[in-house]
Amino acid sequence: MGKAGILEGGKGDIMIPSAHIFEGTADNYPFTNELSKADLEGQGVAVCEGSMITVLGTSLQNKEILKFFFNSTWNVIGLEMEGAHYQKAIQAASKVRGSIRSDVKVRYAYYASDNPLETGSTLASGGLGTSGVKPTYLITRKILQQIFN
Repeated sequence: MGKAGILEGGKGDIMIPSAHIFEGTADNYPFTNELSKADLEGQGVAVCEGSMITVLGTSLQNKEILKFFFNSTWNVIGLEMEGAHYQKAIQAASKVRGSIRSDVKVRYAYYASDNPLETGSTLASGGLGTSGVKPTYLITRKILQQIFN
């Protein structure tokens, strides 16, 4: 669970990724996410599902590149800075090295801290305030329910 920039909504919304795309490389990491949009809908928070782009840094972002990914067939819903690295390590450990079970379950969800495509909704335009509290609680509750069930 983490916070990320959203391209398809606003602060406090939830993003459920189905793949991590590492910007500037040919590295793409599709995966089966144990969390789904249906798991978190109907709780008073908007939820979207799709690919996340892992960026090198928010200060390096270019609106035109983000618009390209958002409007293209990549189905990118948001951007963050760690997902591709985590998924690369998980896939190497589970599918190549055999350090962990090959059927390891992953659960990824992000809450939106900003929308870099909207003027006035970037990280530089002000703090998140309390808009991250409800989505963080909902994501945590669902992850724990899945683990304990």
